[in-house]
Amino acid sequence: MARPKTVHVCQACGYQTTKWLGQCPDCRAWGSLVEESAAGPAPRGLGSVGAAAKPVPIAEVPVEAQLRAQTGIGELDRVLGGGVVPGALILLGGDPGIGKSTLLLAALAGLSREGPVLYVSGEESARQTKLRAERLSVRSQTLQLLCETDAERILAAAAELRPRALAVDSIQTLYLPDVASAPGSVTQVREVAARLLRYAKTSEVPTFLVGHVTKDGAIAGPRVLEHLVDTVLYFEGDRGHAYRVLRAHKNRFGSVSEIGVFEMRGAGLAEVHDPSALFLAERPEGASGSAVVPALSGTRPVLYEIQALCAPAAYGTARRTSVGIDGNRVALLAAVLEKKGGLDLVGNDVFVNVAGGAEIDEPAADLAVLAALASSFRERPVDARTVVLGEVGLAGEVRAVSQPELRLAEAKKLGFRRAVLPRASAERARAAGLELVPVGDVAAALEALL
Repeated sequence: MARPKTVHVCQACGYQTTKWLGQCPDCRAWGSLVEESAAGPAPRGLGSVGAAAKPVPIAEVPVEAQLRAQTGIGELDRVLGGGVVPGALILLGGDPGIGKSTLLLAALAGLSREGPVLYVSGEESARQTKLRAERLSVRSQTLQLLCETDAERILAAAAELRPRALAVDSIQTLYLPDVASAPGSVTQVREVAARLLRYAKTSEVPTFLVGHVTKDGAIAGPRVLEHLVDTVLYFEGDRGHAYRVLRAHKNRFGSVSEIGVFEMRGAGLAEVHDPSALFLAERPEGASGSAVVPALSGTRPVLYEIQALCAPAAYGTARRTSVGIDGNRVALLAAVLEKKGGLDLVGNDVFVNVAGGAEIDEPAADLAVLAALASSFRERPVDARTVVLGEVGLAGEVRAVSQPELRLAEAKKLGFRRAVLPRASAERARAAGLELVPVGDVAAALEALL
């Protein structure tokens, strides 16, 4: 009997070759090529759900007034853009044990108020899922549980039940019998995702997929998986902290800048409606090297504490280390502080941290980083009731930021009384009700702060 033809497929990007290679020529990943059968999948039967599509004028496409379903979890609905869109395919990734299944089960419980929903578990038994539901106090009679890994049977069950929402936990455990490769392989993940995409679009049932992540934090499987889905959510968090952050890395129905903040408790995930108070809860009073910046995460203003430490370098070249903010940006700002602020940081190690394990990726935090560095270097604390915001250029100028009035309104709500901000943004922010100190360059900002 002739041996079936095989190919070697990269598990990171899907590149195929007839011979095994140590490194993928396409994505340069090492040891990622796995031998799989070269036979293509059989003709799809259950993939074609519903009637054949026909071209229609775009002006005649019906649009309902209420397109989105509410999960009952405000932070999740915010990240999704206001709720779940019918027919959306949503991919949720995150580290093991971060709370993906917990969040998904709670969301389905909220969606089940409007009709039956189907939760497919490919990793846990029905008893294990029931224990989690008991911990979350989920007792909905319309939440249906299916422990299955055969994608054909799952689609058949969904076609019979006609749920309001479908969730699969996880996509890497599903397989198609007519695809000759192991569950979790590039071929299986791609084909299963394509079947689920076709089902979601033709039946308009929103479908959630849980995806494993690699050691680098990326969704495991082919890159095409992220291109297929409508929304890619990452559930992030440090095991040393109680809170979790939900971010949208791709969203066809909303902003990718929105974040949702949750706190892990014994009874499950609890929403954090005021993340600013959470991140500033343990801020030390009167300590040098600390500054507060009102940053924007999508449409939500959040106050973060920037911490900095300048210490004499013990060995060799001074280090520039940062956590929660781009390290290259910190090195650039340290150079501006030396040149335009007159601080000699050459012989000092510089450490910058966003307190609470948060991350900031907008330039409005530049001036706060400089303020924290200068405060630590001079051992002079920044006033505890002052917020700092502004982008800093290489010439030492302080540039305007977007929506200053929204940022300062959040600061006033938390008891801050003074703001050091760019001169170009001061006029728009007068309605916030804080004492404004407009500055045009780094030297003026340091004089006002220290």
